[in-house]
Amino acid sequence: MSALITPELVTLDKNLGSSRADVIRALAQAVADSGRASEFEGLYADAMAREEKTATGVPGGIAIPHCRSTAVTEPTLAMARVEPAVDFGAKDGPADLIFFIAVPEGADQEHLKLLSKLARSLIKKDFTAALREAKSEAEIVELVDGALNDRPVPSKPAQESSDAAAAGSAAGAHAGGSAPAAATETAAPSAGAADASSPAVKRLVAVTACPTGIAHTYMAADALVAAGERANVDVQVETQGSSGSKPLDPAVIAAADAVIFAVDVDVRDKHRFAGKPVISAPVKRGIDEPDEMVNEAIAAAADPSARRVSSAGASSSSDTAENGEGIGSQLKRALLTGVSYIIPFVAGGGLLMALGFLLGGYGIGVTTDGVLRADQILESSTLANLPDGGLGLYLGAVFFKIGNLSMTFLIPALAGYIAYALADRPGIAPGFTAGAVAGFMGAGFLGGIVGGLLAGYVAMLIGRIQVPRWLRGLMPVVIIPLLASVVASGLMLLVLGGPIAGLTDLLNNWLSGMTGAAAVVLGIVLGLMMALDLGGPVNKVAYAFAVAGLAAGSVDNPAPWEIMATVMAAGMVPPLAMALASTVLGKRLFTPVERENGKAAWLLGAVFITEGAIPFAAADPLRVIPAGMVGAAATGALIMGTGVTSQAPHGGFFVFFAIGNLLMFTVAILAGTVISALTVIALKRFTTKKPAAAAESNEYAAAAA
Repeated sequence: MSALITPELVTLDKNLGSSRADVIRALAQAVADSGRASEFEGLYADAMAREEKTATGVPGGIAIPHCRSTAVTEPTLAMARVEPAVDFGAKDGPADLIFFIAVPEGADQEHLKLLSKLARSLIKKDFTAALREAKSEAEIVELVDGALNDRPVPSKPAQESSDAAAAGSAAGAHAGGSAPAAATETAAPSAGAADASSPAVKRLVAVTACPTGIAHTYMAADALVAAGERANVDVQVETQGSSGSKPLDPAVIAAADAVIFAVDVDVRDKHRFAGKPVISAPVKRGIDEPDEMVNEAIAAAADPSARRVSSAGASSSSDTAENGEGIGSQLKRALLTGVSYIIPFVAGGGLLMALGFLLGGYGIGVTTDGVLRADQILESSTLANLPDGGLGLYLGAVFFKIGNLSMTFLIPALAGYIAYALADRPGIAPGFTAGAVAGFMGAGFLGGIVGGLLAGYVAMLIGRIQVPRWLRGLMPVVIIPLLASVVASGLMLLVLGGPIAGLTDLLNNWLSGMTGAAAVVLGIVLGLMMALDLGGPVNKVAYAFAVAGLAAGSVDNPAPWEIMATVMAAGMVPPLAMALASTVLGKRLFTPVERENGKAAWLLGAVFITEGAIPFAAADPLRVIPAGMVGAAATGALIMGTGVTSQAPHGGFFVFFAIGNLLMFTVAILAGTVISALTVIALKRFTTKKPAAAAESNEYAAAAA
């Protein structure tokens, strides 16, 4: 492996600016200049995006900004000892030691383990004191290499150590008015720690996890373990990070008195901790306030009314006030989860059906069951006894049938994974069952949503019931699925299914009857929805609506196919428009990173991946999103107005064989693409002056050239 850090990646006792952005910019530039990143702007943007999620300052005058980035070519560590210190969001003041960790997407496990080991070393006072004492870049590299290879920090003569301690105290005073925690003696346990020695509380378990899984995950784990030692309590931690995760032994979990979740992401398999008192907080609190979290967990273990992890895997008090998620956000998350999980069913099944049409002709939907007779399929000589249409008809029937069977999972899977988003694994079976009932009742897409929400909330409520320890193991696998299925599916079958089916029929009939101006208006609305949030909830609602009606399309009722064509074509416009604008028509208005993204957006747009426009929208939403909506609306109007159809739910130009009136389909997409590209160029050129960041990026590109 290449060295993670080299002397040219170390900066000592320099002023790198007054803000964390200045420091990160300087360190990212050092990484790029060393040849370990393909370009600076992308690395800097990714590092700042990570910094905005959670501040990376930790106690002791230390900061660890870090990111994963496609711009990084090999795992790299850059370090700066800055003067003056810079605020990175730590509670005890600014940081004078900054380590910048830059990791490529898909970095190997060995490198990630080394980086996580370094992060854990930064909470050791002898290591950070040695970093502050180091006289040269080479000495810093040697110290870091020693930490990565488990070598002890070299000892110093007594007088030198005394001078270094004074220097460390001075650095801490300059950073925040007091000596850094990492350079002082271990703090005494906070108030309440005396209770930790009570024989009633002996063991705690914890899970730590952060979005990147490189630094904070492991620092929080070590901080909590150390806090447990100070409180005379055994704390065992499961780190769910990038360098691997070893689950806690079930026996250790069973013996624990309480659980600590110091996480910024969902805990994997949270149901393992069912019934345990739980303390939850962001991962950074596990670093900043480990003693407080341990003491709170000890108090929760002795409190019968404390919040507990439910059998469904969520906290038993997961109402909107406690978990910070409103009912609207909860519903949005559940719907998006359901739609995201059904896309593979839709894409695979739809493309197989389209191949069936290509090979067997458009009558294959009617003749499939006759071609694939059960008795013929069971014979070993099936291919030797082809139907009258020959091999093409037979293979077309095979592809169509497999695709059609895949599409039958659409509504059950939608409901099942909506319920999963609300109640974790115990919600899956009730959700699938409620979705199957919705399909049986003819309630369609709307019925699947209602059934999934019912199943999810019922499973969640049942999971909150506190049961004896001996019964907890049966809750997620037997009791919750059984009771939630009975309640949710019973309501769908006896009460809600009929009215929802009637509403679905009414809606389908109304859409099928749209012609002329009304059809054009529908096309505009669908186009606007597809471009509004580029793969977000509004986009997914329009797409799911089109897919749900696809099976109802026919030669006599082409409206569902026209809606599918409208949604697909309109969704292709934003990425294609950004590709055209950034790589052909208006290169100078886009940063080098955006021009690179533009090259990829050509392919993403061509295969109907609307998310290909997200990098552009994230950088300039007030220009990119309106421009995309204008072109997508024009494309939607043209598709609906001219009766273009699509019998495939995905694939863009690559499913040309499933498109009715391919020429007009292409013309409509080209028209919308040109309109959006010209609009975004005009908005960027004439609405405001070019931002300083963009100017600097262009100057950087020119210098590099």
